[in-house]
Formats: sequence, C-alpha cells, structure tokens
Amino acid sequence: MVILMDYPASLSAAELRMPFSDPVKYCILGVSVTLLLLALGILLWQAIRCCTHTHTTHTTQDTGNSGLLYSDDKCSTPGNYSGAPSTKVEDVGTEARRLSRCLSLGSFPSSGPSQAEGEPGEQANLERVHGSLRFSLYFDRLQSRLVVTVLQAEGLQGRSHTQSLQPFVRLRLMWAGSEGVEVEEFLDEEGEGAAHVLCTVLEEWRTRIVKDSCNPLFGDQFSCSLQEEEELHHITLRMEVRDFDKFSRHMVLGEVRLPLGQLKISYPLEVQEDLQTPQKDLVGQVLLSLKFLPTSQRLEVGLLKIRTLPTETHSDTVLYARISVQCNQCKLRHQKTSAVARCQVTVFNQVLMFSLPEFPLEQCKILVSVYETHTTRKSSKRVIGQLTVGKGRSSEDRHWSLMMRSVRQPIAKWHRLFI
Repeated sequence: MVILMDYPASLSAAELRMPFSDPVKYCILGVSVTLLLLALGILLWQAIRCCTHTHTTHTTQDTGNSGLLYSDDKCSTPGNYSGAPSTKVEDVGTEARRLSRCLSLGSFPSSGPSQAEGEPGEQANLERVHGSLRFSLYFDRLQSRLVVTVLQAEGLQGRSHTQSLQPFVRLRLMWAGSEGVEVEEFLDEEGEGAAHVLCTVLEEWRTRIVKDSCNPLFGDQFSCSLQEEEELHHITLRMEVRDFDKFSRHMVLGEVRLPLGQLKISYPLEVQEDLQTPQKDLVGQVLLSLKFLPTSQRLEVGLLKIRTLPTETHSDTVLYARISVQCNQCKLRHQKTSAVARCQVTVFNQVLMFSLPEFPLEQCKILVSVYETHTTRKSSKRVIGQLTVGKGRSSEDRHWSLMMRSVRQPIAKWHRLFI
C-alpha cells in the first residue's frame, strides 16, 4: 500500500522569518560589518608592511655587498637582488652565518696562544701600548729576601676614551732553566719550541684595584725568600698592568719585564719602565689525545701527561686540568680532570667526552687550562699554563687535521704550554 501526501509547493514569507527582533538583527549586522572592516584594515596594513620590508631589505643588501662585513662572501652571493621576495627565504641561513662570524670576531679578538687567566675573553695582545710603570727593587742579603714595591702607573689607556679604568698589577717571578739540555727535552716534533726558553712561576702576586684612574697610585709591597743570591741570574720579574673586569675578563694594558741578574739591587733601586706589548712564556708541554666519533657526533679529549720544570714545591701540590670546547659559536659545558700529585712528568691518562652540537664543524676550539693547588692546606688555585687546539674557518691545527684523517682512532701529540 502506498500513501501519497501532498506538500505545499512553496512556503509563505511569514514562515521564513528569523525568530529575532529587529534590534537584535541590527546588532548582528553591525558586528559583522565591523569585523569585515577590521579584517580589511589588517590586510591592507600587512600589504604595506610587506612592500616596505622588501624594499628596505634589497637596499640593505645592495649597500652592504660592498662593505667589509660581506667582503669574504661576494663571490658566493648573486650581485643582482631584483628578484621576487620569495628568494629571501634562501638567504636567511647565509645572513645568520655572516652575523655570527662578525660577533665571534668581536668576542674572541686574540688568535694567539691562550690567555693566562683561563678565560677566552681576555685580551693578551694589543696593537698599541701606552703608559709606564714605576716600582722599586731591593734584595736583602742578610735575610736572602727579595722585596718588590709597586709605586705608580702613568698614562694608561683602556678600550675606549669614555670608559673609566680600574687598573691593577699582576706580578710573576719567572725562573728559567740554566742549561739548554732541559729545553731540548720539551721540543715537539716540529721543533717549534726552539725559540723559547722553558720557565716556571716561582711566586705570583697581585696589587689592589684602583678605580677610575689612568695614573693610579699603588704602594703595594711584596717579598719572597731566596736560597742564594745567584738565583737572581735565573729570575725575570714580569709585571702586567690589567684593567679589572667583574667577569674575570681582565684586559692586559701592557707589561714590563726585568731580568734581575742584570740589576744591582743590593740597595733599594727605583725604576720606571714604559709598558711593552705582552708576550707569553713557555712553561711546559702537554701530551694530548684527540678522537672523533662521526656517527655519535662526539669528541674525546684525553689528557695523558704534563711536563714541567722540576721545582722545589710542597709535597701536597697537585695539578688538575680544565678543558672547555667551543663548537660553531656554541660553548659547551667545561669538564675537569681529577687532581694528580705534581712532579716533573705528571701522568693523568684521563679521557673526557664532549657531544658536539651540529655538523659540519665549521669552527671548533679546545682550550686546556692547567691549575695548581694544595690538598693539605687551604689555598686558591693558580694557573700553570694554557694551550689551544682546534679548527678555524680558514686554517686547521695539525693535530686536528691528523684526527680528522683517522676517525675513530685516538691521535696523541705534544703541545706547548704557555702562560
């Protein structure tokens, strides 16, 4: 059975009315028009901003292409920047690498041996040195005692003329080996140490800090005992004038070196010397092992041995090393070795592992800082020396090159230790 039902062909206009009053309908219409106008305004603002940003970017690239910042990469970037705005997506990585390179050059200005303070930010080499240092020396023969008095520094200049100086003086008594045989034992495979005399630090002092002065008055006196007067012929007094920094990145303003054996200091002698460009001293040699694991992206740094001059030190003297790695402008967390009793050849045989952040390795620097401390008595640590190994954008260290040629195999090599 089929039931047929009839429906009206069309609905009346009254049945299609919305169940809202007229004021509500007008409110909904007003909100809709407001949102439409707001969307059109945002769209127009974004279009104007996009056109302005594109024009500014092209102008900056055309201007900077002839500057010093992009002088190294002219051949790798196109000379015409009149393409579509979508091509800017491909240049973001290159732009970031350029900026990171400029920031790295400003943060690490020194490319020579590592600084004596153990911080990468410290500047040890200066293009121009200004100022002089006045001090007095006296050797008391009755007590076999050397007395050094730092009096005043004059005419100092800092990083900029607007920044005030906070100078202080660090003093070191450097004892050099008397025979050339001792130096020959510390030559590396290439004979790079032939031009250096092996030294060790007998005493180390530091004056007080004088704030906001280019002509500071110190008046600090230091003394140490010597067994015989003949030891003065092997001792060089090294005084560095530094600008204090609260983050321990002290800037070296200049230094004064005086061989004490060439001076007559049986009576108090007052000396004023001009500051000279700071130089490093060879204090030993480190046998370092490097191993690169490309699959796990790891770097193994092994500290095997440390050679230093034999000195009459306390029996509780120990050495330890602090190793830090900086890879592609990223400073990894530093690691320390365990402390080992100091002797002429201190054996560590310890391996530290670092996980490298990314590949390829455009720049990697390994900084090894060796410290001396005491176990039985409370004393602050004292830096013995530092060395730097690594790969740069333009050159590679020989040890690094040997390691990359023999991946997954440890490569050991002697390195000179400077302070």
